[in-house]
Amino acid sequence: MTASPDYLVVLFGITAGATGAKLGSDEKELILLLWKVVDLANKKVGQLHEVLVRPDQLELTEDCKEETKIDAESLSSAPQLDQALRQFNQSVSNELNIGVGTSFCLCTDGQLHVRQILHPEASKKNVLLPECFYSFFDLRKEFKKCCPGSPDIDKLDVAAMTECILLSDLPKNHLKRYSKMELIDDNTIVRARGLPWQSSDQDIARFFKGLNIAKGGAALCLNAQGRRNGEALVRFVSEEHRDLALQRHKHHMGTRYIEVYKATGEDFLKIAGGTSNEVAQFLSKENQVIVRMRGLPFTATADEVVAFFGQHCPITGGKEGILFVTYPDGRPTGDAFVLFACEEYAQNALRKHKDLLGKRYIELFRSTAAEVQQVLNRFSSAPLIPLPTPPIIPVLPQQFVPPTNVRDCIRLRGLPYAATIEDILDFLGEFSTDIRTHGVHMVLNHQGRPSGDAFIQMKSADRAFMAAQKCHKKTMKDRYVEVFQCSAEEMNFVLMGGTLNRNGLSPPPCKLPCLSPPSYTFPAPTAVIPTEAAIYQPSVLLNPRALQPSTAYYPAGAQLFMNYTAYYPR
Repeated sequence: MTASPDYLVVLFGITAGATGAKLGSDEKELILLLWKVVDLANKKVGQLHEVLVRPDQLELTEDCKEETKIDAESLSSAPQLDQALRQFNQSVSNELNIGVGTSFCLCTDGQLHVRQILHPEASKKNVLLPECFYSFFDLRKEFKKCCPGSPDIDKLDVAAMTECILLSDLPKNHLKRYSKMELIDDNTIVRARGLPWQSSDQDIARFFKGLNIAKGGAALCLNAQGRRNGEALVRFVSEEHRDLALQRHKHHMGTRYIEVYKATGEDFLKIAGGTSNEVAQFLSKENQVIVRMRGLPFTATADEVVAFFGQHCPITGGKEGILFVTYPDGRPTGDAFVLFACEEYAQNALRKHKDLLGKRYIELFRSTAAEVQQVLNRFSSAPLIPLPTPPIIPVLPQQFVPPTNVRDCIRLRGLPYAATIEDILDFLGEFSTDIRTHGVHMVLNHQGRPSGDAFIQMKSADRAFMAAQKCHKKTMKDRYVEVFQCSAEEMNFVLMGGTLNRNGLSPPPCKLPCLSPPSYTFPAPTAVIPTEAAIYQPSVLLNPRALQPSTAYYPAGAQLFMNYTAYYPR
């Protein structure tokens, strides 16, 4: 757009909820859109136009009803957002009689009407906003530029500010280009928590729609296993946009609410910084879409990866567009990152999720530059001498599950591998209110991946019995799940390697009775390796290390294998 437009369209929006400085902070929908055209050349003001907008939820706060005199009945026959925007566009075009060389720009009293109402709501409803909504003048900001010494501009009358601006030379649009070499300012960073594990940088940008995120400013956080942990550090172009982002605390991404907190530049650099030369060279190509591959055969080559994606989604630069992740000693981790030149190629590539490469299915995820750096940093800093191998099957510390014969626990078997704690709560339905604090234990296998099993501690044996009766073989994501009632003692027994079913218990392999007793009784030898070693992988026996003490104490790093997700009842 030009620096000095011919017309201004003064825009104002009202939602079904909060007004003033909190406008848009409660996620309430737009119900009224008002605008007025200003002819800058002739200094004339047009008529006031307004259009009601029908929200999906016809619920208005009392303050809104009192201030706007709008009721739910009048909104029920109003057009929806996309139709209202078409009316706005048509009305402005007719009034301005737009021709070649004619230009206009929106002008708002503050930034909330565009950034916190229209952009987020249009994104949620998949409504395409006209181009004019992507650049606007903030009336108060322009007034501050004209009169920098004016005190308390927030308390000034809007009419007085408008008159002052129209009588002066129109300043340049406040949307400008920012330096790419600026330092990380603590006042531009937020931490978003509670993200779905499969969310990408695009989902984060959509959640903060209307706010300007700095280039490369969405950094997804990973856990100790290199998987996304539901958090992200987001860097905005200014403190003003950061403050608007904080107002979206507990706004929703799908069905999940997202917590938004202040963070620091140091937090952001820990996640997004530390690029090695190899990573810098890989990420040096502009405007590339990054896809992460997981589960590659350790013998996989670049040629095999290129062939895996084929001609419909060619990799940028062929083999040069592939970055394999390795340990410090050069061993492959089974992960790789791949570059694609456009969104179409990336989407074609993601459709190959769980296709086979050799005899292994490959997981594919959309990724970011920050995730590439995190994964490479994490594996490159791994010790050459591995830490003691965790148990094949996680053992819950005794302080969490005291042994008892009361059958107040249930076991879920056959869970989808992608099942979350929310899925389990939905599956249990009314019985989810009977779960104890820290009572949901997701069991991981020796690779740190979900095993399909979970143990739930209930508040009483009666509720555990009812849950097992009513939920047994119910479906979760097209899979039926078996539910068995058990005790804490049986739970510990199973976690040590035994099995549990409706016919009773089968002991762990290390405690099975001998089927045919020996004909000669040998004297008991001195114990060299205690029986607890049976729950460890064979590598522990070949390379003896200090075994876990009998009190079942685990260092902090091992907790992820034991109880990596805990439910806190309200």
